[in-house]
Amino acid sequence: MEVPPVKKKPSRGIYLLPNLFTTGCLFSGFYAVVSAISGHFDYAAAAIFVAMVMDGLDGRVARLTHTESEFGVQYDSLADMVSFGLAPGLIMYLWALSSMGKLGWLVAFVYTAGAALRLARFNTQVKVQDKRFFQGLPSPAAAAVIAGLVWMATDYGVNGEDLSVFALIITFLAGVLMVSNFRYYSFKDIDLKGKVPFFTILIMVMVIVFISLDPPQILFGLFFIYMLSGFVLTLWGIKQRRESRRQEGG
Repeated sequence: MEVPPVKKKPSRGIYLLPNLFTTGCLFSGFYAVVSAISGHFDYAAAAIFVAMVMDGLDGRVARLTHTESEFGVQYDSLADMVSFGLAPGLIMYLWALSSMGKLGWLVAFVYTAGAALRLARFNTQVKVQDKRFFQGLPSPAAAAVIAGLVWMATDYGVNGEDLSVFALIITFLAGVLMVSNFRYYSFKDIDLKGKVPFFTILIMVMVIVFISLDPPQILFGLFFIYMLSGFVLTLWGIKQRRESRRQEGG
C-alpha cells in the first residue's frame, strides 16, 4: 500500500534582518503622520525620505542574504501603504489642502487611493512585468515628490496655503500617475553585487555631496524630473514601435 507523503508544517518563524528595515519604513511613515499633526512639516517630509531608504534596503537585504519570504512581501506592501500612501496624502492635506475644503481632502484621497491601487497592481503583476520598467509611477517616488515640495517650501518659509493650487495639482497628478500606464525606469538592472570601477565610488561621493548642498530643493527637483520622465519614456517607446512597424511593413 502506498504511503501518502508527509506534509511539512509551514514555518512560523520570520526572517529578522529584512523585516527590521521594513519596520523602520513603517515607523518612519507613522512618525511622519505624527509630525504633520503636530505642525512639524519639515520633520514629516524628512521622515518620508528616511522611509524610502528603509524600503529600498529591505528587499535588497532579503535578496542578498537569501531571506526572502511571502510574509516579508506582504509586510512590505502594508508598510509602503502607510509610508507612501496614507502619510504623504495626510501631510499634504494638513499643510496646504485643508484650506480648500472638500476639494482638498478629496484630492488627498485620490492620491492615497492611487497608492493603494498601485501597490495592489504591482503585487499581482510582479511576475509578468518587465523588470527594467515600472508600470505607473512608483509610490515611493510619488511620495518623494509630495514630501520634497513640503520640505522645500517649509525650508524657504513658504506657507502651504500660499501654494495650495500648485500643491493640489501636484498631489492629483502624482495620484493619477501611480495608476497610469506610463513606464518608469526601475534601475533594477543595476548590478549591486558585482565589481565596479573605482571611479564609480567617486561619482557616488559627488552625488551625496551635491544632494547635501540643499537636500529639500535637490531631492524635490530630482524626483519631479523622474515623475515627468514617464511621459518621455512612454512617448519614446511608442515612437520606436511605430518605426519598427513601418520597417516591417516596408
